[in-house]
Amino acid sequence: QVRLVESGGGSVQAGGSLRLACEVSLNTDSTTFLGWFRQAQGRAREGGAAIHGPSGTTYYDDRMKGRFTIYQDNAKNTLYLQMNNLKPNGNALYCCPARAVITPAWWNEHSYPFWGQGPQVTVSS
Repeated sequence: QVRLVESGGGSVQAGGSLRLACEVSLNTDSTTFLGWFRQAQGRAREGGAAIHGPSGTTYYDDRMKGRFTIYQDNAKNTLYLQMNNLKPNGNALYCCPARAVITPAWWNEHSYPFWGQGPQVTVSS
């Protein structure tokens, strides 16, 4: 049984920050990945960031490097995405997926069998 409960998101002005959270209840091992995928308006869903839970190794899409940070609180089984310097027209739906395998690539959405819902991020000028 898996539990992925997301929170955070909302509306923010350009240049502002938000932090997304995903409470995870999953029997993890050394190959477990958690991630944040996003779907911007008019675009396909894509991988934004991921973390290999047991080791803490992180991965980012190039557009998120330097502005977004993925991290985890192991004691609370919570995954976070700190988003800074949000861009105008950066509206997107964010989802938190989980998988128990180390391959294929972290950004392959089809490799994640478990998904949370939301939240929506809206950025205004």
